[in-house]
Amino acid sequence: MNDQSRPEPSEQSAILPEPFLKWFAGRGWQPRAHQLDLLARAQAGKSVLLIAPTGAGKTLAGFLPTLVDLANRPKRRPGQARRGVHTLYISPLKALAVDIERNLGKPVAEIGLPITLETRTGDTPAHKRQRQKLVPPDILMTTPEQLALLIASSDAPRFFEDLRYIVLDELHSLVTSKRGHLLSLGLARLRRFVPGLQAIGLSATVSDPDELRRWLVPQDLSSRLWGGSAQSAGVEITPSADAPPERKTPMADLIEVAGGAKPEISILDSQERVPWAGHSARYAIPEIYGAIRRHTTTLLFVNTRSQAEFLFQELWRANDDNLPIALHHGSLDVSQRRRVEKAMETNSLRAIVATSTLDLGIDWGDVDLVIHVGAPKGASRLAQRIGRSNHRMDEPSQAILVPANRFEVLECRAAVEANYIGAQDTPPLVEGALDVLCQHVLGSAVGAPFHADDLFKEVRTAAPYAALDRHTFDRVVDFVATGGYALKSYERYARIKLTKDGTWRISHPRVAQQYRLNVGTIIEVPALTVRYVREGRGMVARGGPALGKIEEAFLETLVPGDTFLFSGKVLRFEGIRENECFVSNAPGKDAKVPYYGGGKFPLSTYLAEVVRAMLADPRRWKQLPDQVSDWLRLQSEKSILPKREDLLIETFPRGGRHYMVAYPFEGRPAHQTLGMLLTRRLERAGARPLGFVATDYALAIWSLGDMGRMFGRGELPLGQLFDEDMLGDDLDAWLADSWMLKRTFRNCALISGLIEKRHPGQEKSGRQVNVSADLIYDVLRSHEPDHILLQATRADAAMGLLDVRRLGDMLSRIHGRIVHKGLEQISPLAVPIMLEVGKESVQGDADDTLLLEAEDMIKDAMGTQ
Repeated sequence: MNDQSRPEPSEQSAILPEPFLKWFAGRGWQPRAHQLDLLARAQAGKSVLLIAPTGAGKTLAGFLPTLVDLANRPKRRPGQARRGVHTLYISPLKALAVDIERNLGKPVAEIGLPITLETRTGDTPAHKRQRQKLVPPDILMTTPEQLALLIASSDAPRFFEDLRYIVLDELHSLVTSKRGHLLSLGLARLRRFVPGLQAIGLSATVSDPDELRRWLVPQDLSSRLWGGSAQSAGVEITPSADAPPERKTPMADLIEVAGGAKPEISILDSQERVPWAGHSARYAIPEIYGAIRRHTTTLLFVNTRSQAEFLFQELWRANDDNLPIALHHGSLDVSQRRRVEKAMETNSLRAIVATSTLDLGIDWGDVDLVIHVGAPKGASRLAQRIGRSNHRMDEPSQAILVPANRFEVLECRAAVEANYIGAQDTPPLVEGALDVLCQHVLGSAVGAPFHADDLFKEVRTAAPYAALDRHTFDRVVDFVATGGYALKSYERYARIKLTKDGTWRISHPRVAQQYRLNVGTIIEVPALTVRYVREGRGMVARGGPALGKIEEAFLETLVPGDTFLFSGKVLRFEGIRENECFVSNAPGKDAKVPYYGGGKFPLSTYLAEVVRAMLADPRRWKQLPDQVSDWLRLQSEKSILPKREDLLIETFPRGGRHYMVAYPFEGRPAHQTLGMLLTRRLERAGARPLGFVATDYALAIWSLGDMGRMFGRGELPLGQLFDEDMLGDDLDAWLADSWMLKRTFRNCALISGLIEKRHPGQEKSGRQVNVSADLIYDVLRSHEPDHILLQATRADAAMGLLDVRRLGDMLSRIHGRIVHKGLEQISPLAVPIMLEVGKESVQGDADDTLLLEAEDMIKDAMGTQ
């Protein structure tokens, strides 16, 4: 246990009021040590991070200081002003807020506490939200977006004047995204209203607790802008490893709870052949259905909504017993989701197929089995999801992992091992996004006029923005005020103005209305219509027949002239205009950039390292199914298996082409970027590359030139091909030709408020948003290339689809450790990635369609022909 989590003598003296002790005794319970410890620390004025396994009573621990404080609060006298909200509970999910309201309401009612608690989410009717502002509940359960709206109100200081605690549930899930950045800025504003505000963070899966401890408390205490002290905010001052000796890093207290029953996790050892590739796990449907029949309630997790739809349909086809099976994901109507949640609460369902909408701390019904269909992609994600089974600390969770292909068998084994040793791989925190800061600056002006100096100091107390420099902040304020140098002549971009008293105010009341309609950081992923034009005509010709829709995430990776498969045709990409993608026929041409529609989440760095270690150690293969261990043994006979820190490159001819397969195991985003950059280099070297395809595990490139011979003769040294300098000019040149930055810019423009999707009584179509964003992007790129939103756009691209940091780490790791194996035919390890070549699906719909030559390919690789 961390030293910071050991209770001091004074912290062991927390005494619960008699009604609480009777409630615990009436249920045959005793308060857990960490619950009393957190209560004592909170009563001493401390902010606290509680890390505890599923079922350890984190929620009750987090609310215990609130419940005790409210129980001891004097009753409001007649004529006394209504009190403001006492405790805010922030959840990453609307469903989780609803669940907590229901579960917390039971002890409140049974103890007889005079406490009101309500939810406030995007699903809450407008009249109820308005009433809550007039008559606040004692405990308000809400989301980051609703908090942003509340603090942007002129009466926010009154509404929050009695606020004492903010409870942040599933904190690890909140802090790693732009929603977390928005929330951190909201928390900084709340501290301005209430300098002594205490934060309580709850989480079960944390890889770096100190990051979250810093996030919970103000980080720039040197200014003491609003009075008070570090101690009044419940802040522990601890030396920072990165700071000079005289500087201290503020941190919340830490309580870590060890123990809990170890989960019982198995990997499905199917009697059917595990597929070489694909994501549907269709082969295992009979065994999955059999497991559902043997258990009371089964929760089935997948990684994408399309996979959820597919699995649900397959289970219905197998459902000869007419078992009640439901579907739950974020695209479903709220009324349908609530019906499913109610059915879970009453234990009237036998199985629920879900995505991440149910993988957090929700405790509905008696779920006695979790089945994860497809690899979990991360150890922490798996731990979070299997914790939904037997949601009690002292009872083991039951889980079955169902790998969809052979590489996923290795990944599932790595995840199981990680779970048993308690390894965590939640992503690290990143610096706060500038487009989110732009939104917050506008929201601050909507709430009340502000002085730039004061707001800068406030923003710097938020952990993601602690390193923000004043120059960048002033550029953000200028952007909100004028749109930037290139746009300042347009009045509609002047949303705030500097007044004579030195404060910034909104320029017109409609600015506040627009802000409230568009607040938030969640951007729906749009799809573009694919439309025919004549080859080489680009976007000039209009009105050709439409072929369907493709997600922008794929199309933004293309440059004019690229070819791809869709609707059974090879199409040439001509360009994008508004919300349409223009293509022409490319008869007889290779599909240059086939798309791999895998899981939503990339393989975590931790699991990738374990998989590489497993491949390199034959002693560990005995834990794998026979068909998988036989596959690896055959690979070692016909080719080689990479060592843990090596990069294996295989080259071989097939079907009149030459192939290069690399096995970095760094996740699909990094591999896609690597493929884009390598094909440019191979083109310059005269290898005449035709295309590439990427999975989480491998990358395949095919060409007309013999890459193996070029490597072997030294005409193209592998060390030079994979040099880290590809992340410089090559990356910049590719980005300049692609649509990725333009589409990423659109998201930043929406979040920053430069472009508004929603207007009073109407909503902009995707076409209208794209037109606005494209025009502004072109203007800024030509006339103000260092614009603050272009800076935010480049940062987003590097962290998102490109995954530049991970790719850079990989290129550094393999320097001098690249192993080339020239082959005469395909290797067993290459079969999965080769089966992805030529897939028609470009919408991530988990299709298992394989090439017509699949059987021949497998026979060649296995030597059975």
